[in-house]
Amino acid sequence: MKPIILNQSHSVVNTFIAELRNTSIQKDPLRFRINLQRLGWCMAYELSKEMQYSKQDVTTPLGVATESLIDETVVLGTVLRAGLPFHQGFLDVFDRAENAFVGAARVEVDGALPEVSLGYEASPNLEGKVLVMIDPMIATGKSLVEATKALVKSRGQPKAIVFCGAIGSQAGVDYVQAQLPDSHLYIAAVDAELDENYYIVPGLGDAGDLSFGEKM
Repeated sequence: MKPIILNQSHSVVNTFIAELRNTSIQKDPLRFRINLQRLGWCMAYELSKEMQYSKQDVTTPLGVATESLIDETVVLGTVLRAGLPFHQGFLDVFDRAENAFVGAARVEVDGALPEVSLGYEASPNLEGKVLVMIDPMIATGKSLVEATKALVKSRGQPKAIVFCGAIGSQAGVDYVQAQLPDSHLYIAAVDAELDENYYIVPGLGDAGDLSFGEKM
């Protein structure tokens, strides 16, 4: 399915993306995390438009109102650690959602596409639910795909899988869609290139390091 790319139309999302990319603003980790969170709010709102709804009566102090409310169970899945601030934005919107977490690390291989090492995993049952996989950077797409496949294998088949990213490479977006063609993809911006180390160009750098400090 064709990805939904938020920066292809004018909105405040473009301001958040610009600040996430800006090397001067990146010096403030709090600001960086908040911008990821705010981007999560916006993307969650866009995603909510595509969910199933049912009409329900709500009792007010003066009577009864009928409103259309989300009629699906949402599971927010995140690849640790970089995904945490972005995840929080989605959780602020889907505040009754269940949550899943997967630890994934890039293993460098000389002259080849990096391998993915999966570790920590915590998730509810996924059968019949909407799994929203959240990862700020979709570079090669391998970490996100492998984490998703691991969750589905161990926790059951969701009714729908949605991928949400802040910045992606065209190659990463293509890989995700090729591996899981029935999934949906929301992304704030898509950049054309990956460098020789498989980092997105121009991208924004390492979202995990910018959010939480450099790792050893």
